Amino acid sequence: MLPVSTCTVNTFKRSPIVYFDISQNLAQYWAHNSEQSTGSDSEVITERSSCSFDTHTDLGPGAAGPVPAAMSSMEEIQVELQCADLWKRFHDIGTEMIITKAGRRMFPAMRVKITGLDPHQQYYIAMDIVPVDNKRYRYVYHSSKWMVAGNADSPVPPRVYIHPDSLASGDTWMRQVVSFDKLKLTNNELDDQGHIILHSMHKYQPRVHVIRKDFSSDLSPTKPVPVGDGVKTFSFPETVFTTVTAYQNQQITRLKIDRNPFAKGFRDSGRNR
Repeated sequence: MLPVSTCTVNTFKRSPIVYFDISQNLAQYWAHNSEQSTGSDSEVITERSSCSFDTHTDLGPGAAGPVPAAMSSMEEIQVELQCADLWKRFHDIGTEMIITKAGRRMFPAMRVKITGLDPHQQYYIAMDIVPVDNKRYRYVYHSSKWMVAGNADSPVPPRVYIHPDSLASGDTWMRQVVSFDKLKLTNNELDDQGHIILHSMHKYQPRVHVIRKDFSSDLSPTKPVPVGDGVKTFSFPETVFTTVTAYQNQQITRLKIDRNPFAKGFRDSGRNR
């Protein structure tokens, strides 16, 4: 198994659109993830069941580790990406995420473990997805590569997915794996279902935000994430993806079918041919 990726912290000023610089993070990421993960059939089964659409995972008493009785500083908070090895397999090929008008769930789903929270403080946990750059891309089939096709489309309305377990104590958050499995991606700019609105053929970076209650007055599903000392943002280079309305790379299609527990029908039909 590959080591869990260490998260990176980024602070963003409020602006109409934010581009996420991942060059330094990628260098650090590759330095720690140079080995390929191979895994047995039993590991594949475990991966399918634990890295996709599981909802609440209670880690049990003591699972969060020792935490000081009072911790007012946000500096102690750490977030670890779960199933980082699966994310890396997709990232090595070039992760693609389907977006539809009705909304489509992400696979792999974003799942994180949070430590260092004040167990008695109240927090919101939220996620947004920001552009990596100001470019639009196209897939070149004969070279199996994504290439820049022009400038990015106009910015979409800001959307923030506030985890449904919010508002909760630090102790509660640290005793569970926080899963964003219900988050959906859409290309419908008029969406009124709270889905994350994205353009097709653009590259994006998911971000996880830990927001202390006293800094949450401006928190809204339709506004940029608030900034300040009570907000801490985490990102993982291996979760960068390109949005598509149909998978472009056949390797991605095969890996999604093989790893996604909801694609069992595709796997079975493939074996019966």
